[in-house]
Amino acid sequence: MVAVDAHSTTKVVVEATINGETVQFLAEPRQTLLECLRDALSLTGTKEGCSDGNCGACNVVMGGYLVNSCLVLGVEANGQSITTIEGIAPVGGLHPLQTAFLEEAALQCGICTPGFIVSASELLKHNPHPSEDQVRFWLSGNLCRCTGYDKIVRAVMHASDIMRVGH
Repeated sequence: MVAVDAHSTTKVVVEATINGETVQFLAEPRQTLLECLRDALSLTGTKEGCSDGNCGACNVVMGGYLVNSCLVLGVEANGQSITTIEGIAPVGGLHPLQTAFLEEAALQCGICTPGFIVSASELLKHNPHPSEDQVRFWLSGNLCRCTGYDKIVRAVMHASDIMRVGH
């Protein structure tokens, strides 16, 4: 379906399941999924870092795959299931990764943090008990210019331990 807004720009109606909820939004064919999430849906947890797929700050899970939302067009989300940083935590609580990032002081400016947490949550889904090398490899698509990576890696390992014992 095509719609026209007040500025006479052709937009497409996109329907997707985002963080477990079916939503509809209008997207210009040129808009990225990142722009749609932030501007059309007010899901501002996903951050813009580089806009060319190199930093991982905008990572989301779409159709079961970790993707850079700055490289996916919003119209490609039609019919897809998407998880953003807002969908990681249980309602009213924190995901063990979020708790571990806080406990390990694994964040500073916060721009990269949502992408790291989304990426790490996918790692822990596929490998609940990764080695340090596996964590470093999995997170190699995420860049941080503030913290270095040791605290981030420790936080992911800590979250794995938290999830193992069920706290």
